[in-house]
Amino acid sequence: MFPLHRGRRLRTNESIRSLVRETSLSPADFMFPMFVAEGENVQVEIASMPGIFRRSIDLTVKEIRELFDLGIRAVNIYVKVSENLKDNTGLEAWNPNGLMQNAIRAIKAACPEMIVMPDVALDPYSIYGHDGIIADGDVENDSTVDALVKMAVSHAQAGADFVAPSDMMDGRVLRLREGLDAAGFHNVGIMSYSAKYASAFYGPFRDALDSAPVDATEIPKDKKTYQMDYANRIEAIKEALWDVEEGADMVMVKPGIAYLDIVREVKNAVNVPVTVYHVSGEYAMIKAAAERGWLDHDKIMMEQLMCIKRAGASLISTYFAKEAAILLNK
Repeated sequence: MFPLHRGRRLRTNESIRSLVRETSLSPADFMFPMFVAEGENVQVEIASMPGIFRRSIDLTVKEIRELFDLGIRAVNIYVKVSENLKDNTGLEAWNPNGLMQNAIRAIKAACPEMIVMPDVALDPYSIYGHDGIIADGDVENDSTVDALVKMAVSHAQAGADFVAPSDMMDGRVLRLREGLDAAGFHNVGIMSYSAKYASAFYGPFRDALDSAPVDATEIPKDKKTYQMDYANRIEAIKEALWDVEEGADMVMVKPGIAYLDIVREVKNAVNVPVTVYHVSGEYAMIKAAAERGWLDHDKIMMEQLMCIKRAGASLISTYFAKEAAILLNK
């Protein structure tokens, strides 16, 4: 009689394994984060993120078409803002002819079916590198939220399908929903960065946008007064539930691989899609190890993406989106 149950029967060969596989990946599971720069015919590789570039709008549009042909249906847009346009108010963030607004219009004109989710936060526009307006030595919550509403409405006017607030200010989802609705954009969604941790995994991203907090005594040296403490779990569930109550259509957990317990907890708690951001540091580590021959790049890439999906992700924002889509299409 021993053993009555043999799990290995379902692992005998790839055909059987594929029949009983619980989780699958497709290019439609991915969102590609993209960095937009000023100028024309500009393409600059980010040193700490091999294979990822800051591109001018014309080359961004070309890349968008390639992504869509691969089956990728969503992009998350960030902009590298000129230093002379930065201040402590975020004024450039809602310029109707700003870099972000022009990028959104160009993408939607070239590929209307691509879902565009622009980042909503002030750090690319801030002289201090923080996600909001500095007042009395800290990031001031309510005035920042007012600025974010103007920013989000300008994105909607340019053609964004969703706005993606990554700032972690309190109450901003409700104010964004009210502001979008008041401006007539009832069908523009909100993908909220609900559980965004104060993580060291973001380093290469800040290189890409030159958006790290500046070293000054009168302001916070990091983002820990608004991003979450990575020791906390219950807080993530609370933040996600608040955002859903305030009108978020999707919620996000960020980072990814090191936070899969949080992904599952949030997935179990909310009734909206859960996005997971497989962040720049996680990308860079795989690239660095693969370059040294320590890991098999493609196998590790696909394993991590599958694990993120298995943990509960409905959508994965990942710098591997294009590479993974090419592999899956093969």
